[in-house]
Amino acid sequence: MKITGSVLGVLVLVAALTALAAGGVKDSGLAKEKYDAAVENLLIGLASDNLGLRESAAFMLGELKADVAVIPLMEMLRSDDHESSRVVAALALCRIGEGRGVYAVKRAASFDESETVARRCAWFYDQYVHPGSFDFIPADSEASVVKEFAKR
Repeated sequence: MKITGSVLGVLVLVAALTALAAGGVKDSGLAKEKYDAAVENLLIGLASDNLGLRESAAFMLGELKADVAVIPLMEMLRSDDHESSRVVAALALCRIGEGRGVYAVKRAASFDESETVARRCAWFYDQYVHPGSFDFIPADSEASVVKEFAKR
């Protein structure tokens, strides 16, 4: 009796996970309603005054590849006062992969006033969008990025 119940439970779990995967949006594994709700809540978080919430929301919008977030993320990349926020926005835009957003990252790689932001934008563009596109990046730039994060 316990074995039959266990087998039935596993079958129900597999069926539920298969239904979620089949109804997922943009490979997120979420059903459309849950995906839409998550994106809506993350867009609200993106407009927050709380730096951590804003950056976390930007990162997750990139992970979900939410096309509707491209314009707010471009605004964050262009005008946020915090370098870390601009870097997260650039990563999210490259992960989403929409043309306007990746073009904004490419431009920020050349024109952002912060060398750190510009270097990271170039690296994200090179890694996620068009490998080998930024020849001006020194070979040790990845190592320097790793060293910077190791210091923290």
